[in-house]
Amino acid sequence: MTYRFSENDQFDYEILLALGAAWRQGADVGEVLATASAVADGDGEAWFTAWVELARGVREQAGRSAAAGRTVSARDALLRAAGYFGTALVGVDAVADPDRRLAEVFPEHRACLHRFLTSWDPPAEPVTVPYENTSLPGYLVSPPGACGPLPALIVNNGSDGPLSAAWTLLGAPAVARGYRVLLFDGPGQQSMLFERGVTFRPDWENVITPVVDFLLSRPDVDPRRIVLAGVSQAGYWVPRALAFERRIAAAVADPGVTRVVDSWWHNLGPGLRGLWESGDRAAFDRVVESALAQDRALAATWRRRAKPYGIDSPYDLLAEVSRYDVMPVVDRITTPLLITDPDGEHFWPGASRELYEALTGPKHLVRFTEAEGAHRHCEPLGRALFEQRVFDWLDARLAADVGV
Repeated sequence: MTYRFSENDQFDYEILLALGAAWRQGADVGEVLATASAVADGDGEAWFTAWVELARGVREQAGRSAAAGRTVSARDALLRAAGYFGTALVGVDAVADPDRRLAEVFPEHRACLHRFLTSWDPPAEPVTVPYENTSLPGYLVSPPGACGPLPALIVNNGSDGPLSAAWTLLGAPAVARGYRVLLFDGPGQQSMLFERGVTFRPDWENVITPVVDFLLSRPDVDPRRIVLAGVSQAGYWVPRALAFERRIAAAVADPGVTRVVDSWWHNLGPGLRGLWESGDRAAFDRVVESALAQDRALAATWRRRAKPYGIDSPYDLLAEVSRYDVMPVVDRITTPLLITDPDGEHFWPGASRELYEALTGPKHLVRFTEAEGAHRHCEPLGRALFEQRVFDWLDARLAADVGV
């Protein structure tokens, strides 16, 4: 099955994600398709403008519903608006004056998400997780009628996805199954990057351990049932953290990622890789910068993917990304780990199987196929199937571990 909505590969994939978010009320199919048809040519400026306009229109409707006392309609519209603002920001590096427009639109996105989460029943709790000399911002979301210690799921977002997507992909289905859910921004992610300038780090155990410490300090969290689940590039961060953090009962990597840099070389090709491996920094930077100068869409994608690392030189950037390699510590992982393996994985093809085979502890590989409509990176159009397979496994693991 081939679905094609945009000439720009990244934009096309983002449309699939938006359509999939409709399963958890994070989008409306008609709104997504109508907007996608208007930006099919892949122009970055048109993309950004169209999604921002849709988001603001839906936000205005949320305000009208709230003023009329229609709390459910208002809450649902706020989630959609947050998602559409997040979709718009995928194209912000392709517009004129991107820094100004990011500074304008990102707060709109987070304000809608905040209003949605604090309209939840019960209202989500804004939290700050102590982290080194600062803190990580987030929300603790609980199921309706929650009381007493409950299992908790830590949602580890990917490299550049909005927190609204973390909610629809993992948070909402977990809350529906009785988990408390922690949504947070780690180094290099969203508010930590855009508002504080904090970049990625490869040693993600130094992020997850403070998160676990925070959850263990709360009497409303069952210390025996803390789960870690991550999407996209978190397919590296999750197993990396597990190699050092032993207090997690079970974990999910969607998909498995062994070496983050493989997704870069997959697009750059063997010629550039050979030049990089030669150690000729000046030549490599010159070739890459020349290519970026000739292709605006490629340049925008490069800026977006490079931004969380905070490194300007292409050569130095690839050297840093190469440090994100879980294989040297994979033998230390003892936590039960579920790894998704979708057909058509286009960022890290083959990595899920490689990670699965390298693990020596409890493990489970879950295939998602094109025949099921659940293929491609993070199964954008197979959300119901993903939830059933992944959360049934988690529920069974936790029940077995605590003897329920």
